[in-house]
Amino acid sequence: MKIGVYGIKFNPEKLSTFQNLFTFLKSKSADNTISIYSGLHKQLVGNVNDIEGFGKFSYSDEIKGYDLLICLGGDGSILDSLSIVRNSNVPVFGINTGRLGFLSSISTEDVQNPLEEIFAGNINSEKRSILKLSTKSNHFGDINYALNEVTVHKKDSSSMMIIHAYVNDKFLNSYWADGLIISTPTGSTGYNLSCSGPIVMPGSDVFIITPIAPHNLNVRPLIIPDHKKITLKLEGRDDEFLVALDARSEPIKIDEELVIEHGEYYMNVVRAPDHSFFSTIRNKLNWGLDNRN
Repeated sequence: MKIGVYGIKFNPEKLSTFQNLFTFLKSKSADNTISIYSGLHKQLVGNVNDIEGFGKFSYSDEIKGYDLLICLGGDGSILDSLSIVRNSNVPVFGINTGRLGFLSSISTEDVQNPLEEIFAGNINSEKRSILKLSTKSNHFGDINYALNEVTVHKKDSSSMMIIHAYVNDKFLNSYWADGLIISTPTGSTGYNLSCSGPIVMPGSDVFIITPIAPHNLNVRPLIIPDHKKITLKLEGRDDEFLVALDARSEPIKIDEELVIEHGEYYMNVVRAPDHSFFSTIRNKLNWGLDNRN
């Protein structure tokens, strides 16, 4: 097998987790090809043993042909790894060294058994929809994709904006709000959830349109089929607003149109056999727990 290890930042507080992982990978390196993302590799040198002899990769083209990408960090690392895997179909296995962890739901204590299963060839991945953003000015270049959501938001504490939304070129609504979220089912437990949007099970072929602090309280989140094209036209007192793809944001001029569609490919996220979406939301959101005492 060819396996890559990706991470944004080495966390010294999780040193034992990093060390245990690379010691385990070292024990498998005789029969497998293992490489580390170059940005993470620089941080590991001098801090983590057993990384000698591993290869390095830097860009998306270099990950093609891999069997798995192990992602160390929180959900932000998983979202960021989209820019690495892109359309390669390489499945991503998240190990949670961050905080909440909806995507990287495997805890550091539970990681060895799932990895043993993976090295035995048992990789079960879920296809996750992604969003593609198109603008005239080509914001975000060729990494114009998001796993969680596309968000349009006012830049500061100025007055609210007006977002004219169209679905397949048919007028939907003019949202008077601080912003608007277009979310995938994966992103339904992110920003969408904090703005009172619904939780949607991954694999549902839908997008969620959720206003941020709408002026009209009768305006509610809307679920639409994900084969529909969403067009947003902006209006407001400011010349610029912010558009974000997951955690990456860029200013956008008021006269730019945003076209949001389903991406040409999916992202494959690996889940351990004993982990499911239902168990994840129960555990992460404390469903069924009585915390009154």
